[in-house]
Amino acid sequence: MIGRIALVASMVVAPCWLAGGRAGAQDVPGIEICTVEKTMERRTSCLQSNVDFLQKTVTKLAGDHQQKLDAAKAQIEALKATVASLQKTVDDLQASQKKAAEEQKKKAEPPAAAKDAPAAAKDGAK
Repeated sequence: MIGRIALVASMVVAPCWLAGGRAGAQDVPGIEICTVEKTMERRTSCLQSNVDFLQKTVTKLAGDHQQKLDAAKAQIEALKATVASLQKTVDDLQASQKKAAEEQKKKAEPPAAAKDAPAAAKDGAK
């Protein structure tokens, strides 16, 4: 088991050792300290590189934020439509409850003519 681990490790590390002497420095984009440059041309080039990097970064961030804003606007519109639909449902339910309450109230009250008729019949019988 240990032999296999050593073999795999040597296979991974060996190319790094062989390429280590030949590998040059890569220019990684980012902010550089330009005051260490001695010549004016190199300092100007360094500053221009910094400006280019910052412009690309700002452009990328602006695009990302615009996408987020557009997605948020779409979500807000969908939520507005949902709220409007729910408000209509609530209004319909309130109207039907009011109508049902009025009908129940009418059923609970006896008609006015029926109340007066038995009283008149009792008075006439005397």
